Amino acid sequence: MGKTSKYLAKNPDRNGRIPYTPEEDAVWHDLIVRQRPIVKKYACPEYLEALARMHFPTERIPQPEEVSAVLRKHTGWEVAAVPALIPFDEFFALLADKKFPAASFIRSREEMDYLQEPDIFHEIFGHTPLLTDARFAAFSQAYGKAGAKADKKDHVWLARLYWFTVEFGLIRTSRGLRTYGAGLESSFGEASYSIDSPLPQRKPFDPIEALRTPYRIDIYQPVYFVIDGLESLFKLAQTDLIGLINEARRLGMYIPTYPPTEKKISWAA
Repeated sequence: MGKTSKYLAKNPDRNGRIPYTPEEDAVWHDLIVRQRPIVKKYACPEYLEALARMHFPTERIPQPEEVSAVLRKHTGWEVAAVPALIPFDEFFALLADKKFPAASFIRSREEMDYLQEPDIFHEIFGHTPLLTDARFAAFSQAYGKAGAKADKKDHVWLARLYWFTVEFGLIRTSRGLRTYGAGLESSFGEASYSIDSPLPQRKPFDPIEALRTPYRIDIYQPVYFVIDGLESLFKLAQTDLIGLINEARRLGMYIPTYPPTEKKISWAA
């Protein structure tokens, strides 16, 4: 949000369709075929049920309108095609209006395994399924409304809350810890790392603790926060998020636990 991208946006035509190329459709095919067994093993039941509701095509990138049709049926949400990165103000306004901003480009084959910015695979496969869940959708809209009203100085704090929940959150289930964050559901390597690796810390979710925890976007996370259920997010949606930010600001940020170098953490199951 608010940064530059090396990728160019794919603009919808007058009918709202995005003209993806055969090669771009082939990249989607390879990504989704590779990711399905990963989420089957590591994702929470709520995500897997939601993924089944989406009926994503395998051979091509789904169009915004066909994804929106499913979301409207369940929670009234829609997908809004946007450039790779958008300003905070626009991001919050779209969420507040029950529109999920989805970057319209898809990654190159050179970046199949790791991408620092959101592409259409991350946005659609990672994010949109849980927007069919009323609890998750309510939190997403409340988050957007809070951001739309927030002072600009609070934006980076709200981004941190989003990072440790919607993007990289873990959840406790009857089968043990599972993933629900979109950054994990769409990641080839980090889903297994977040659950199986002995390296990261896994902490019970507390919004103040999450707000005070630094993160980097270019490494596997050294800290994950674990919720007890999606009801936790629904309850969080009913709280004063700006009040939580003010308390976290008063307490101050924690010292980063990630490495000081720019070298990406490597880990294999």
